[in-house]
Amino acid sequence: MARHGGGRGWYGKVLGAALGVTALALGASVWTAQADAVDGSSPKATASATPGGDLEPVAVTIAHASDKGPRGVNITIDDGPDPVWTPQVLDLLREYGVKATFCVTGTQAEAHPDLVKKVVAAGHRLCDHTVSHDTAMDQKSEAYQSQQILDAERMITEASGGVRPLYYRAPGGAFTPYSRELAASRGMRPLGWNVDTKDFERPGADAIVSTVQREIANGPTVLFHDAGGDRAQTVEALRRVLPWLKEQGYSFGFPVR
Repeated sequence: MARHGGGRGWYGKVLGAALGVTALALGASVWTAQADAVDGSSPKATASATPGGDLEPVAVTIAHASDKGPRGVNITIDDGPDPVWTPQVLDLLREYGVKATFCVTGTQAEAHPDLVKKVVAAGHRLCDHTVSHDTAMDQKSEAYQSQQILDAERMITEASGGVRPLYYRAPGGAFTPYSRELAASRGMRPLGWNVDTKDFERPGADAIVSTVQREIANGPTVLFHDAGGDRAQTVEALRRVLPWLKEQGYSFGFPVR
């Protein structure tokens, strides 16, 4: 999983909006670390949430595998929701009968709660993508990481009407052991990717489609974006990629938890 830097400058302008939640949520967690496999297929490293809480313990390792097995594909959509592009992505997913995982930022969720609710109502899953998409957060303090992850969790849950994110994806892949453990303690499985379509760079729909066709053998989790700029190429690429994947015998699922 290579780091990508899409949106760092775009999101940096909204940094610092939420500072209320800190690492206190981690204090009562009980950790069991039995393995450090990163493919997510046999998660053994788990975090037990606060006793008496309603959070499901999940593995602290970074998930890549699909719950549909070896011929499964996980479509993941980052950085939104966006009022222009997210509805178009939702329309395409509905047209082809595909469920996806939307990695949303706290600021975008707070700005567009109607779209977060539409994502949930369509049967898609939510993923915490931090408050402000700081791709250098792995170089920041644990208190800062806590604020970014936990405030985003709260903002997303409020925007959705009470549906919590089930995953945590670090911006640009900037995971740390601390951030993975914190997310897992909140029932959010750390989520990676296998295929980076580079759609954030707008290389053209043909290039995005070719990347998926060339690299899907590397693993099932595919990274797209529905915010951060003009996503017309992403929409066009999805229009072509989704039926192609079906023709190849793939089925669409969710990342393992």
